[in-house]
Amino acid sequence: MMRTPRLLAAGYLVLSLATLAVIVALRHHPGVVTDAVWVRATIVAASAVVTNVLAARGQARRLRIFAIVMVIAITVIVAIPGLFPLWLKLEQVACGLLLLGVVLTLPRKLRGGQAA
Repeated sequence: MMRTPRLLAAGYLVLSLATLAVIVALRHHPGVVTDAVWVRATIVAASAVVTNVLAARGQARRLRIFAIVMVIAITVIVAIPGLFPLWLKLEQVACGLLLLGVVLTLPRKLRGGQAA
């Protein structure tokens, strides 16, 4: 697999884990860190781990599908008014752009789940 999708996936993981660290640091500020923020950030961090495992294993087809699903989920999350604070929506946009980069830089022709 090309190196670029793996780097973008790694960036997604780093950003997701950094967001969790910020949430932990600001946990006593309910206006900034809501229950929904905790749940969403945990799901995103878990998906970032899965994304990196798929990238490391060279499973391009599964990585493409997973990244597309996550981009769609992020788009929905960002579009829902009032559900999440602006700072988390901006973080989600950054995650979505990284995942879109993963999708766009994966090899187009796949054979048996591996890049041709």
